[in-house]
Amino acid sequence: MVRSTNSRRPATLASLAAELGVSRTTVSNAYNRPDQLSPELRKRVLDTARRLGYPGPDPVARSLRTRKAGAVGLLLTENLSYAFRDPAAVGFLEGLALACEDADHGLLLIPANPEHEDVASVHSAGVDGFVVYSVPDDDPHLAAVMERPVPTVICDQPSLSDIDRVGIDDGAAIKDLARHLIELGHRKIGVVCMRLARLRNDGPASPERQSRANFHVQRARLTALSEAFAEIGVDWEQVPVIERFDHTTESGGSAAAQLMELDPEITAIICTSDILALGALSEVRRQGRRVPQDITITGFDGIDDAERVGLTTVRQPVLEKGRAAGRLLLDAAESSGKPREVLLETQLVTGSTAGSPRSVEERWFGP
Repeated sequence: MVRSTNSRRPATLASLAAELGVSRTTVSNAYNRPDQLSPELRKRVLDTARRLGYPGPDPVARSLRTRKAGAVGLLLTENLSYAFRDPAAVGFLEGLALACEDADHGLLLIPANPEHEDVASVHSAGVDGFVVYSVPDDDPHLAAVMERPVPTVICDQPSLSDIDRVGIDDGAAIKDLARHLIELGHRKIGVVCMRLARLRNDGPASPERQSRANFHVQRARLTALSEAFAEIGVDWEQVPVIERFDHTTESGGSAAAQLMELDPEITAIICTSDILALGALSEVRRQGRRVPQDITITGFDGIDDAERVGLTTVRQPVLEKGRAAGRLLLDAAESSGKPREVLLETQLVTGSTAGSPRSVEERWFGP
């Protein structure tokens, strides 16, 4: 198709201002600072812009001029679909989005495959600051964020002395859960945990691997569990801990099967997330065991699916985590310069999947 030689050139800010008989600042204010114009004048500017085909100020040029992108970057070291698939991540994302809406900011998702080290997406992100969502302390994407001269807030992990952080007291929260199981009489336990490091491991996690975990949240939860059970004489080195790299119900199910094969006498499976616990619950029932009569299952997070099945778990406020992280980042200008930390409350939920362990006789001869 031949373009007409008589077609009009696209309008510019200057030509639009000339057409209206106003200054270029007035036209710019119609888009960027509408409170500076009367509603009637702004409508006249926008109506004329549409008639002349003026698309509005160039956002790239504007960001270069103002040094503001108008967006917050969310770094999560997972594939992009994880942000829309994992219930805890979805809740966090909603909370962060609400904080951005309140501040008239956009939100840019910066996914980073946990098994790749390409940090180009961090370097090229046009954002005014970063929220880092639950990454290991040795993650190269985190290092790339730290190189950017913009405010940063970390949610959950890692805990860095000079960076603002939002999280919970993971150790105290899971200790409450452990003490609940101890009061029920459990001594023979097994644990299913999320990944402990960037290198894939799907199998037993030794006490040394647990203590050197680069994911601080998992390390804190495992350390707290070991301390709680040590108080009643349980040797943590004899407690089987199965690690899964992928955070899925399938991973939870296969880990539970591995645990029960390693030690058929365990009376409780403690999972460090609800997703893993839901998978463990399905596997235990698939094998014909009853919950909690034959074995207890617990989780951590308090997601909706866990509530629906009556899972004993720890509920954490994931939506409020996202909102608090966003507010902390967007209020960075009000900071005194000292690192700030927001610790949110958790709640132990005693559901129907935890009960007292059966005796040996009951396990073999009971109904």
